[in-house]
Amino acid sequence: MRLNQLPGDVHLTYCTNIHAGESWQDIRASLDEHVPPIKSAVSPNQPMGVGLRLSGEAAAVAKDPEALASFRDQLSKLGAYVFTINAFPFGPFHGVRVKEQVYLPDWRDRERVAFTANSAAVLAAVLPDGIDGSISTVPGAFKPNGRSSEAVAAMVDNLMMAVADLVEVERRTGKRIALALEPEPCCFLETTDESIAFFEDMLLKSETLARFGAIAGVSRQQAEALLRRHLGICYDVCHGAIEYEDIVSALDRLLAAGITIPKIQLSAAMRVPAMKKDLIAAVMKYNDGVYLHQSIVRRDDNLIRHVDLPDAVAAFGEGQADGEWRIHCHVPVFLSDLGEIGSTRSDLVATLAALRQKSRSSHLEVETYTWDVLPAALRTGSKSADIAREIAFCQQELVG
Repeated sequence: MRLNQLPGDVHLTYCTNIHAGESWQDIRASLDEHVPPIKSAVSPNQPMGVGLRLSGEAAAVAKDPEALASFRDQLSKLGAYVFTINAFPFGPFHGVRVKEQVYLPDWRDRERVAFTANSAAVLAAVLPDGIDGSISTVPGAFKPNGRSSEAVAAMVDNLMMAVADLVEVERRTGKRIALALEPEPCCFLETTDESIAFFEDMLLKSETLARFGAIAGVSRQQAEALLRRHLGICYDVCHGAIEYEDIVSALDRLLAAGITIPKIQLSAAMRVPAMKKDLIAAVMKYNDGVYLHQSIVRRDDNLIRHVDLPDAVAAFGEGQADGEWRIHCHVPVFLSDLGEIGSTRSDLVATLAALRQKSRSSHLEVETYTWDVLPAALRTGSKSADIAREIAFCQQELVG
């Protein structure tokens, strides 16, 4: 929904990656099931924005002109509009082991370019006039896969192709769409420092801009402006909190570096202020076997990174992981604590307060995709009711 009370043209939504389904038919069915009760609760008198998750399979089907016409009709009947797409997970995202496979194909692979182009075609066809669009995507690659110079070069080349496609989309349709890399713990881009360095040292260097200009058919000066216009960062508050970043400062540093923030994902992570032996069982209740739960332990001024929660637990058993823990598990944003353990909701609340005063992004998306695997005690109602409660919480913090 559009939040007219805030500075800037700000739209608030939730991400439909919470709903299982990889086919275009299943994704559309989930919208018919969940959007009406959510809209009734949070946006009964105005159109409701939707953060659409597309799989690789669905994007390839949905871009068909007949499929798009039918989808536009569906959105009209729902009283909804799509302004942002989550094109992060390419394949299955529920009910199977996802973990590090969620990043594949990554930005080393041309298949990621094609998936992004298909998603952009869908978004351009349904994006309302006068509203910019955004597509969130993987942060390059899983860190072990993005360390070599060859991997970095491939990621840069493929990103240039994807951004050139977005330039052509705007020329053809008049719709501005920005691709947003989403930093995540244990990935090629995981911190704000790494994100800024990647832009300044790789994407914006002269050779890259010359190559991009040749692909897009523009001058070197135009190339930089277009790259900045169509490529930025999707800042996930949960991920930033896990990295112990000052969220508001991180957002402002990105903008000061001339890096756009097409989307901010509103989310909270698990937090244990001081890990103790008797809390291990409570923490391991969240070890669902589906998602990767990167864990970062702070001991004094040192951050110790573990790729998954069991790795952190094993290190704790060896006396190497005492201290504060922050765990990559998206938990309900309206809960200040999770019973025996806590959350990083205070980071989110501080971010929302800052966004109330100054716009950092026009797209705000609640992203708690873990409802199906969270402990039952955290589910306060139906899935639709919990989603609506999250949106309402963020709206209240934003506009009062």
